[in-house]
Amino acid sequence: MGLRVTLAHPLAFHEENSSRPLFLRFGAWLFRQRSWIPVPLALALLFIRAGEASSSLVSPLGATMVACGEGLRLWAVRHIGVISRTRSDRLGPLVSAGPFGLIRNPLYIGNIALWIGFALSARLVWIAPIFVAVLGIEYHAIVRWEEWLLESRRGEEYRAYASRVPRWIPGLPSTTTPAADRDLYTWRETLFSERGTLVAIGVGYLLLWMKHHL
Repeated sequence: MGLRVTLAHPLAFHEENSSRPLFLRFGAWLFRQRSWIPVPLALALLFIRAGEASSSLVSPLGATMVACGEGLRLWAVRHIGVISRTRSDRLGPLVSAGPFGLIRNPLYIGNIALWIGFALSARLVWIAPIFVAVLGIEYHAIVRWEEWLLESRRGEEYRAYASRVPRWIPGLPSTTTPAADRDLYTWRETLFSERGTLVAIGVGYLLLWMKHHL
């Protein structure tokens, strides 16, 4: 979601969301817990061997998917900044430049591409659709909560943005004037923000190498 966020008090976060429909509360909970929820997916890649593909093309295709997914994340983070790592619900300026001008949730799309890439890199082609389904449900719930939050607090500003930028399927670039270049974060700031994901990618490939060679 194209927004910058700062910390909010946890009690206020709970009180505001406790009166919302169950699905929105579920999305809010998933938003706060989204870092550890994919752990079972990672364990599946490391310990499941059944159905491993024998084709030598699968792993390079997976690496390409990982590179594309992380490339999309880096592009998005360069516009939204380190604040993308927040677990709170307080909003900053709405970001509609860069990938956020093509799709409202580029970070989540990038994450899905990363997991598909790792499934292929692990030669577990059959598990990739399962990952897409699991992550699709998780991110859809989170996005519905984020959209409710943005619309309730930003009103027409967010509704106008949502009306011209699709949620999941990229569209044509908006004719709205993009944010100025000075709003971009430096590559140093971008890489610092993404350091956790980049380290996780490196560790993931090391563990997959150990799985297949030791």
